[in-house]
Amino acid sequence: MALQVHQLSYSPITAHAFNADRSKVAVSPNSNEICIYAQTSTGWVLEDTLCEHDKLVTGLDWAANTNKIVSCSQDRNAYVWTQTLDPHTALPMWKPTLVLLRLNRGATCVRWSPNEDKFAVASSARMISVCSFEEDNDWWVAKHIKRPLRSTVTSLAWHPNNVLLAAGSTDYCARVFSAYIKGVDAKPPPSVWGERLPFGTVCGEFTTPANGWVYGVAFSPSGDVLGFVGHDASISIVYPAGSDAAPHATHVIRTPSLPYATLVFTKETALVAGGHDCQPMVFEGDMQSGWALSRSLDTLGAAASKPKPPPPPPKAKGLTGGAPGVGRLNNEAFNRFRAADSRGASAPPPTADAEGNSLALGAVAGASIAEDGELHTTHQNTITSVRVYSGARDNVQAVSTSGVDGCLCIFDVNKGSAAVGSLLKGVASMQV
Repeated sequence: MALQVHQLSYSPITAHAFNADRSKVAVSPNSNEICIYAQTSTGWVLEDTLCEHDKLVTGLDWAANTNKIVSCSQDRNAYVWTQTLDPHTALPMWKPTLVLLRLNRGATCVRWSPNEDKFAVASSARMISVCSFEEDNDWWVAKHIKRPLRSTVTSLAWHPNNVLLAAGSTDYCARVFSAYIKGVDAKPPPSVWGERLPFGTVCGEFTTPANGWVYGVAFSPSGDVLGFVGHDASISIVYPAGSDAAPHATHVIRTPSLPYATLVFTKETALVAGGHDCQPMVFEGDMQSGWALSRSLDTLGAAASKPKPPPPPPKAKGLTGGAPGVGRLNNEAFNRFRAADSRGASAPPPTADAEGNSLALGAVAGASIAEDGELHTTHQNTITSVRVYSGARDNVQAVSTSGVDGCLCIFDVNKGSAAVGSLLKGVASMQV
């Protein structure tokens, strides 16, 4: 079960970001506004609303040390928000600074670098804008990474060295670029991603197994491992060997569940992924033994213990005999089609396996759907974002999730349910 569940909006939450001490959170309620909530003894209270964007806000990030918020939108602009005192009321206010991204398509994602001296903005213009601050002119300047991007960039993740940048796009590829900016970055030491790293260098390019759009990318705490999720319901973990060499290992997990949309590493050997399956799932492994699904952070016991619905009342005498006629809506073919349409199953799901373990996880593998057809997960719709909530980078204790259902949830990564037998069997049956 989730440690905390907060219904912050009745519309989808596009993105969310916490401040350093987790006392405030900025969310985009699927509009051009940014809502900032403050935590009080009675719950989350709306403290401020930022309305500088003209169209849907697609990305948010809150710098922990400088306390600056960066936002991007479909209006092709980004803003850096700095908290200052209002000269008239002496109350705190958020002052926006426009960032000229020089884009001709909407922005899709934004992330601060680890040192918070630059940020990257993904876009539908087949380019990434890496922005740094010029003190002489008092503005943010953007440099573009264009090649070899061939489609919309959907997600970004920074390497711990503040130079390398991972990007996932709808051309089926996850790539690692150098975002080194002279005068801003110190020369990075050699790593598994290469030695010479001028701006725009492609340090790695990896594709999804079935040519699915890449929805989310993430580096491990050391930066030596790259993970990404695709629309083909796959999770890929890559162990690079250098910019011009084949990876040491690439582990691909094909899941029978709905695709994941986002992921984050909780330690070097574990990650949490969430998406259209409506629950955060934990995957664990290493380079030698491979990776596998471990557990769900959501408690599935509620669905498994849900009583079986009562049978329909018996028909009147004289109406039960005989086979159904042609065109009747209660024949086996129609029931099978109805199950596939409503639950994603081609056959009625079994209630238990050969060992007697309950398989009441739903017809959609991994989804906590009981025999009553209800979704028994904390999130009632797609998870759009998973972020680190507490703990060190290499030992995360809790993650925060937001979704299309308007909920913001906190999950303890050390807990969860291991009742994922049907999904594990589905993973084992998938061919890579």
